[in-house]
Amino acid sequence: MKEKKSDDKKQEKEDKTPEQILSESKEEMKKAVEKFEEEIRKIRTGRAHPSLLDGIRVFAYDSEVPLNQLAIISVVSPSELTIEPYDPNIKTAIEKAILQSGRDLIPSSEGKIIRIKIPPLTQETRENLIKLVRKKAEEFKVSIRNIRDKARKEIKDIKGKISEDKMRKINDEIQKIADEHIKKIDSITQAKEKEIMG
Repeated sequence: MKEKKSDDKKQEKEDKTPEQILSESKEEMKKAVEKFEEEIRKIRTGRAHPSLLDGIRVFAYDSEVPLNQLAIISVVSPSELTIEPYDPNIKTAIEKAILQSGRDLIPSSEGKIIRIKIPPLTQETRENLIKLVRKKAEEFKVSIRNIRDKARKEIKDIKGKISEDKMRKINDEIQKIADEHIKKIDSITQAKEKEIMG
């Protein structure tokens, strides 16, 4: 029975057209770039921005809810955010979620509002953040190269069904798509570094 399952998988792989392989790789690379952007947005830059709170989930109403669905998040100055919960009863839960997010953000309560002061970055912190951004960029570039290599292998597996010329063209196209996505990562990285250096 197990054998049949792996045969089915093999058959499924063989049934893929070069165009499908190309399209799937492009989609995977696009998702990798989006994930990289998401990760990079979470890195603070010394400037207040609502994206600093992206991905924070609050335990409220018996489940985990994204913070931005529970409150109005505003930038009141370059170094301060305010959070105004729709329901004042969950204010403590929001503060707890921010403190546990590991983002070095300290909420302070003021009536119905939660304030977050963004401390200015020291030169050393800026340099460490840039190292972190570059490290993440490299990890995601490796991920894109792995997607490229997987696609090339899949193309190689069906080479009997396509001409050498078409195989070369598809491989060139895969490389071109990978290069485009790596360039996107580079430009996101440069923009973030500029932001960090202020």
